This record gives sequence, structure tokens and C-alpha cells, in this order.
Amino acid sequence: MTTIAPDVRMAGVARTYPPRAAVVSWIFFDWAAQPYFTLITTFVFAPYFATSIAPNPATGQSLWGFAMAAAGLAIALMSPVLGAIADASGRRKPWIAGFGALLVAASCTLWIGKPGDPSIIPPLLTAVALASVGAEFATLFNNAMMPTLVPPERIGRLSGTGWATGYVGGIVSLIIVLGFLAANPQTGRTLLGFTPLFGLDPVSHQGDRIVGPLTGLWFIVFVTPLFLFTPDYPAKRPVREALREGLWELRQSIRGLPQQRSLAAFLLANMIYTDGLVSLFAFGGIYAAGTFGWHTIQIGTFGIMLAIAGAFGAWFGGKLDDRLGPKRVIAGSLLVLLLSVAAILLVDKDSVLFIKVAPPPQADAPLFSSAAERAYLVLGCFIGAAGGPLQAASRTLLIHLAPKDRIAQYFGLFALTGKVTSFIGPLLIGTITAVTASQKAGMAVLVVFFVAGLGLLMRVRD
Repeated sequence: MTTIAPDVRMAGVARTYPPRAAVVSWIFFDWAAQPYFTLITTFVFAPYFATSIAPNPATGQSLWGFAMAAAGLAIALMSPVLGAIADASGRRKPWIAGFGALLVAASCTLWIGKPGDPSIIPPLLTAVALASVGAEFATLFNNAMMPTLVPPERIGRLSGTGWATGYVGGIVSLIIVLGFLAANPQTGRTLLGFTPLFGLDPVSHQGDRIVGPLTGLWFIVFVTPLFLFTPDYPAKRPVREALREGLWELRQSIRGLPQQRSLAAFLLANMIYTDGLVSLFAFGGIYAAGTFGWHTIQIGTFGIMLAIAGAFGAWFGGKLDDRLGPKRVIAGSLLVLLLSVAAILLVDKDSVLFIKVAPPPQADAPLFSSAAERAYLVLGCFIGAAGGPLQAASRTLLIHLAPKDRIAQYFGLFALTGKVTSFIGPLLIGTITAVTASQKAGMAVLVVFFVAGLGLLMRVRD
């Protein structure tokens, strides 16, 4: 098998890249990790928590926001340090395995989330926060492997393909949950008209709760090829020595940011618009549940449509990335997100853009039969189509701007800027929602994040 040159930091030295099987196995990490974001934080468990476990949707949205804020703060504090250690030690897979195990264990814990039991809220939110930490840090170290897999001119396509594959994994996992596991409590049937597999009880929402163990099992199965076929850096030095060197290099990198204006501007822009995007995905399902009274079937179907749009957007965005450059792809994606979010705030259950429409009909009506619901679907698909290219092109732009010998460290800073204020978005949404008792008022803060991120991006020279 073709292997990576022992020291990829040596400028000007020709190097080889691993075979196609190694690259495909790396891509499947996104497939393995995506159900956490699709099933737990966006379309199934988060709305279920807000509508069936929390006292009411507004309280559920605020509590979920506080949990995500705590996870974001922990990730922000640890990301650059872990990235520096990875650069100095050379190994990525052990870190992916460790944080992947945290993701699996915490996700499986969500099975205990029975409806109507307030005492279960603190351990549930703790488990969600820990799973978020595991997923984000495993992704950090997976991202740092990218420059070793393909030549620089193919990084954009690799990144876009990874995101697209992740979206497809999210689609498949949603279809499994909606078609075979989660049923309507009134009818006892899944979206495809089946009784739930394994005797899952619709009344106690076992079909919603099963997404936690399913996410853990899914990750174990589909991350395994990465460990079998994708080569890792050889270990350079012991972890303790790597820690000292990594922290010293991290300090030097932070001190040098004022001299790297484009990189500093990009990291700041990424800090702001990523916070807005993560908050939008985290609360989109909760917002729809509170606005239209949607439950798992409606929100999950909505999620499938968004994931299809996201997969196409990420794949097409990867091609545009290689052709036009990542900065233009990011700017276009931000503009679409900004306009879509502004429009969504003008959609209510009985109005669209200030125009009165008929409210959603009774529960036995066909899915998405009202004009307001269909408008929300269209705008959601625009958001899904823009979110994939934004994230994929962002990690490509970092690779363009960062020093090649400290790529994991800068991915740590990248994760830091993506998370250092990530608690602010959920915290603001949670606080404003709690104070105003209005989900719409809480979501309105996202417009500011996208406007500020787009403005800072204009200062970046790729």
C-alpha cells in the first residue's frame, strides 16, 4: 500500500498519497458522525425534548440553548490545546477513538429520556453536552488528516465530498427512524405505515429515544474503515513532550496572528458565522415544532428534505470551491443563509411575508398542507443547500491560509473560533426566548451573526 512520507512538514519534498480505499474510508467518518447532528441535535431528539420532556416549547428551547452553550465553552477552551498536541505528537486516530467513545456512550444515555419526567432533564442535557464534545473533537482530528490524503488542488473536492456523504448518511438514518422506528402516538404507525420495529412503544416515545443508541451503533460501524484503511502519522514523541512543544507552538501561533491579517480575519469571521449556522441547525427543528406544532414525523420528513438539499449543495459547492475558490463559495452561502433566515422570521402558522394564509389543518390532514408550512420547507431547503458548502469551503480556506507544518494546530484554532463564541448563540437564543416567551424573538438574533461574518470575510485575501 502507498504510504505517506514520514515527515510531511518538509517543504519541497515530493510525497505520495494513500490509495483510494484510504480516502473513501476517511470520507465515511462524516457518514458515521452525521446522525448525532441530524437525529439528536436537529430533527428528532431536540424537538422531542422541547415538546414532550420540557414543560413547554419555549422553556425547552431555552434549556437546550444553555446545554449547547456549556458544551461550546468546553470545546472552545480545549480545541487549540488538543490541536497543538496532535501536531507535535503526530497521531490522530487515538484521539478520534477516544472522543468517538465519548460520543457513543453519551448518545446511548439518551434512551432514558421518558416524556413528562422533569427529573430526567439534568442528566439528559449533560449527556447531550458530552456527546457534542465527543463529536466535535473527533471531527477536529479527522479534519487534520485531510492534507495527507490528496494533493492540495483536490482538497476542496475532498472536503465537499465528505460533507455531501455526511448529509446522505443523515438522510439514510432519518429514513430508518421515520420509516421503521418512530410512530405517530395517535395512529401507532410510522411514516411508511408500519408498526415500529422491536416493539417500540409510540406512547412513551421510544421511537424518538432510540435515536441515541442508534447514533452510537451507527458511529461504531461506519468509523471502523477509517481505523482499518486510512494511514495515520507515525508517533513523533511522547505525549508529555508533545504537550510542552504543542503549547509553545500554540502561543507562537496566537502571537503571530496580528501579522497574518487574512488568516486572523478569516478565523474571526468563522467564529461569528459558524456560531450562527450551528445555532440555526440546533434550533430549527425546535422552532418548527413550536410554530406549527410539528412532531417527529413532520420534523423528520423536513429533515430528509434539508439533508437532500445539503448533500447536493455540498457536492456542488466542492466543485465550485476548486473552480472559484473557497472564499467566493463561503460568501455566496452566507448571503443565501442571511436572506433565508430573514424570510423565515416572516413566516408564521397563519401568515407568509405579512400575507394572511389559512392556518395548518387538523392533525389527520396530509403533511405540509398549509401554505405557511410549504414556505417554511422551501426556505429550509435553501438553508440546507447553503450550509453544506459553507462548512466544507471553510475548512478548505483554512488549509489554504494556514502554515502546512502546523495544520492540526490551526484546525484547533479553527475549532476554537468555531466554538469560542458558540455558547453565545445558544445562550442569546435561550435567554431572549426565556425573557420574551417568544421563539421568534430568540431566533432573530441569527441575522446579526450572518451579517457580521459576511462583513469580516470581505477582509480575507485567499
